[in-house]
Amino acid sequence: MSEKTPRMRLRTEERQEEIVRVAVELAADKGVASVTTQDMADAMQVTQGAIFRHFASKDDIWYAVIVWVRERLLAVLEKAAAGVTDPLDTVRRMFSAHIAFIAQHPAIPRLLFSELLHKKGGRFQELIVGLIAGYEARIAALLEQARVQGLVRAELDCTHAAVLYIGMVQGLVLRANVLGNEQALLTTAQATFEVFAAGLRNGTTPQEAA
Repeated sequence: MSEKTPRMRLRTEERQEEIVRVAVELAADKGVASVTTQDMADAMQVTQGAIFRHFASKDDIWYAVIVWVRERLLAVLEKAAAGVTDPLDTVRRMFSAHIAFIAQHPAIPRLLFSELLHKKGGRFQELIVGLIAGYEARIAALLEQARVQGLVRAELDCTHAAVLYIGMVQGLVLRANVLGNEQALLTTAQATFEVFAAGLRNGTTPQEAA
């Protein structure tokens, strides 16, 4: 009996992750508000009952999706920052990793900034706001390190610069969505970051700072 329980738990976890992945894919195609549990069931070739054996409600599925996004995004950012000692280079690497992650999973911005999920408030808003606030705080701390080391302007407001960083990511994603071209996100991101980085320094251009 004790040997069967771990296997059953693992099977449940695997099925839940499959449902989450399908929900993310469908959100990319249809938008969060348009995705139904029947859509998920059809994509997985199972019944809706099979979906609800693993999640009590549709809200629970979307909450699991946001947790999935948070865990994977944070893992990507931590990997990008690992072993880098220059704080400004760390910010650059995290930015590039974030952009690549979104290009791979284009539904993520729709999920994080979905009006449907934000309207639910409570645990959804707490999770999403916590993710964004934590990310901003991490960037602000790195920029503060760069300021102390003389890598950026001494008068730089690191908190607002971090807000601008998040807005830069959102703007690039919105532009790519409007153009209907995810590749535009990748090709424009690096040059956009260099403009941002130049603004952090003492009015130098990217070429002058190199």
